[in-house]
Amino acid sequence: MQIPLAFLVILFSISSLTAQHAGGSKDSIVLCQGDFFTEKQGADFLKGKMPASAADWISRAEVLKRQLREGMDLTIMPEAPPLKPIIHNRRMMDGYSVANVSFESYHGFRVTGNLYQPRKRARSYPGVLSPHGHFENGRFHAQTQIRSANLARMGAVVFAWDMIGYGDSRNVAHRLANALRYQTLNSMRALDFLLSLEGVDSARIAVSGESGGGTQSFILAALDDRIRVTAPAVMVSAHFFGGCVCESGMPIHFRHGNQTNNVEIAALAAPRPQLLISIGNDWTRNTPQVEYPFLKAVYGLYGRETNVENVHLATEAHDYGPGKRQALYVFLAKHLGLSLDRIRNQKGKLSEEKVLILAYDELSVTR
Repeated sequence: MQIPLAFLVILFSISSLTAQHAGGSKDSIVLCQGDFFTEKQGADFLKGKMPASAADWISRAEVLKRQLREGMDLTIMPEAPPLKPIIHNRRMMDGYSVANVSFESYHGFRVTGNLYQPRKRARSYPGVLSPHGHFENGRFHAQTQIRSANLARMGAVVFAWDMIGYGDSRNVAHRLANALRYQTLNSMRALDFLLSLEGVDSARIAVSGESGGGTQSFILAALDDRIRVTAPAVMVSAHFFGGCVCESGMPIHFRHGNQTNNVEIAALAAPRPQLLISIGNDWTRNTPQVEYPFLKAVYGLYGRETNVENVHLATEAHDYGPGKRQALYVFLAKHLGLSLDRIRNQKGKLSEEKVLILAYDELSVTR
């Protein structure tokens, strides 16, 4: 008999919390959350972890990948059933289409989201995963709709899906002790779904989200080499470890006495192209001086320093606003072969004016 995933999620959460309060091992209770380091401690940590050679980094990377899987209880992956996607309510827009989608992630749990596709036919299409952060309306937010739709107009197949407990994803509440595990599983299954679509080119797959969606982006890229390009926005920080259980609620940053942070995790994508988008008024304020130089040094070990870039928008807000989206369009056009000309206006500037923001009811998989 198969036990529904939602029930297993609750059992795992309860047992995990019980172990912590019952005096479990040191590793089971050391969670690096929020501003776990000061800014100076974060910068000093990276200086101490600067690899001396490519061999040193490759060895360190293997340790970190194993730590991620162990910390999320993903050393042995649960059996994944057929996706059985339901794609419905497709609407034809200006240069793109959008449809409502759900599919089975793991037994008893369905991923819910929207599929954006170009209207212009091609022999193959790049694929882009578009996770969202902890913003009201989640995937229904204008910033998610705009970037997903405009990337489709540029020629990509794009999938945006709900965090657990957001939007149509109501199997379980968002703030579970093991939310990080299930969001990572859903990210992997979202990638499975994207690659199952006709014409999607497995050699041109990217992921980009903001804030908590940025965490999903760099964790997925660290664990799954099928991600060829990554662009985490307003999230990669040397001192901040994520403020939600879905980012830092499981022991991925400290285990068996080994400390890491999100910059090292983001560096696991090397030498695949990566864009760090940062701003001046959150935990990414030091990116040009702290986080970016570390990643550039790691990429340099592969002779690929130019594969990592940083766009720092000192006066912008913590979101996926227009300036950040413009940077993303340029970066993905460069590395995925997308067309910027398809989103230029009559003045030759990159534009989002052709994107129509749809209402919740129109994008919901339950309507």
